[in-house]
Amino acid sequence: MLRIAIANDSLSSLDIMRRVILSQPGYGIAWVARDGAEAVRKCLQDPPDLILMDVVLPVMDGVAATNRIMRESPAAILIVTSSVSGNSGKILQAMGGGALDVVQTPMLGPGGQITGGKELLAKIERLSRLVYKPSVSPSVRIENDTPPTLLDPPPLVAIGSSAGGPKALATILGQLPSDFAGAVMVVQHVDGEFALRLAEWLNSQTVLPVQVAEEGTVPAAGSVLVARGDRHLIMSPGMRLAYTPEPRDSSYWPSIDVFFSSVARHRCTKAIAVLLTGMGRDGARGLLDLRRAGWRTIAQDEASSVVYGMPKAAVEIDAACEVLPLSEIAEAIVSFIMRKK
Repeated sequence: MLRIAIANDSLSSLDIMRRVILSQPGYGIAWVARDGAEAVRKCLQDPPDLILMDVVLPVMDGVAATNRIMRESPAAILIVTSSVSGNSGKILQAMGGGALDVVQTPMLGPGGQITGGKELLAKIERLSRLVYKPSVSPSVRIENDTPPTLLDPPPLVAIGSSAGGPKALATILGQLPSDFAGAVMVVQHVDGEFALRLAEWLNSQTVLPVQVAEEGTVPAAGSVLVARGDRHLIMSPGMRLAYTPEPRDSSYWPSIDVFFSSVARHRCTKAIAVLLTGMGRDGARGLLDLRRAGWRTIAQDEASSVVYGMPKAAVEIDAACEVLPLSEIAEAIVSFIMRKK
């Protein structure tokens, strides 16, 4: 049984979430906490499989509680809050501390019907795959068409991240210079509707322009593109970015493996890929594909990772050319791109 804990101070929200969770066979309530400090204590005493954490809590808010839990008794954390847009700042901080995803709190609609319950269950089901078994790297078939030759393609920088990723991404992007010659593409495990918020926040952390990657976009030098969260980002012929719903059974949307593997099919010697902090194994196999294609590949080290899951998986299969602390990754990227100009 998947043991789910809830940290929320609203009695009505707690009741609704209980009803939603217990409507599914195989799901149970481990415990309930009414404030962040209580959630930290209970997580130490009785670690659950998954925590549904609000970011607005008394005594200790969900951001601080997430940080404490990930340091002292790491667990899968899903942010469940009443206003995703209104609490975007706190959500980004919590995701930087190790929360995996975010969803709106279910509520009672007209006639007493619960709205948002299906969305919550979909998030729980996806994260449960991560809790119960290692992620099996999804396979994706990319047509091996010969892409048109670009006159002057920029050096590419592909970055994948998950739990703890927003803060790590901000650290790296914040150290890139205004005249950076590389085109940066980011795949962060994030809810589809929250990708824009992430891009806006990252845009405030770096001198480079950050936008959500749109269908048909060609990566440009000195810019950062962030994948949407509702489908998988891929590189298509002509070095154009595209989205695909396949594989549908992926534990992650977007999948880092899917993106990295699609990029590996396109010949590009001016390229570097980085796999950052995150739970599970997504990105490890894709990083190996890129290394075999001649890319320079970097995995974040254990000491600087909020969750040393994805980088560890990459190291275990020899997918990383080198393992670096977060503080040294931006310098490595800049030095590599300067040599390849």
